[in-house]
Amino acid sequence: MRLRIPAIFALLAVLLSGCGYNTFQTGDEAIKSAWSEVLNQYQRRADLVPNLVGTVKGYASHEKDVLTQVTQARAQVGAIQATPELVNNPEAFAKFQQAQAGLSSALSRLLVVAENYPQLKADAAFRDLQAQLEGTENRITVARNRYIKAVEGYNVSVRTFPNNLTAMMFGYTVKPNFSVDNEKAISTAPKVDFSAAPQPPPATARPSPAAGSPAPSY
Repeated sequence: MRLRIPAIFALLAVLLSGCGYNTFQTGDEAIKSAWSEVLNQYQRRADLVPNLVGTVKGYASHEKDVLTQVTQARAQVGAIQATPELVNNPEAFAKFQQAQAGLSSALSRLLVVAENYPQLKADAAFRDLQAQLEGTENRITVARNRYIKAVEGYNVSVRTFPNNLTAMMFGYTVKPNFSVDNEKAISTAPKVDFSAAPQPPPATARPSPAAGSPAPSY
């Protein structure tokens, strides 16, 4: 009997490995690692916002609407607890993505406003913050792409046979992923109406020969 127990465990290990259990563990760890990097880069961007707003305010204090929008967008981002468990909650993940998109939009408007102030653009502190923001945005893009790839591989393993049997047995489900912010707008084809055909231009009447002038000879 004692010899059978190790054999049973060995058999179970082989079966679980062949049915994707180990794949799920590897994929889940890859997602956690990629997600941590996404959060790290988003936090880096959020940390730049107060100094950026303060610098712009020194030269364009009357641009209150734009400055307020950036501050509020950052507050909305900070209000979301971006824990590792967030990637298992599609609704919370969607709110997180929406908040980050709102901050991206507000920062874009802020930089557009800054273009109208030559002294602000010449400020060394502003140029440094702008360079840091640009670099952070690039790192965010890289981190998001890595996360997208990690989730894509994991979700494929969860949904394909025979791994899906193991997934159902242990409660593994697909994880939410980043999507295009304006996906609905992109997927909507432009409306083109051909029902009203263009009318041809009116024919130009040939002028009649003046009275008393000889008729043209052909």
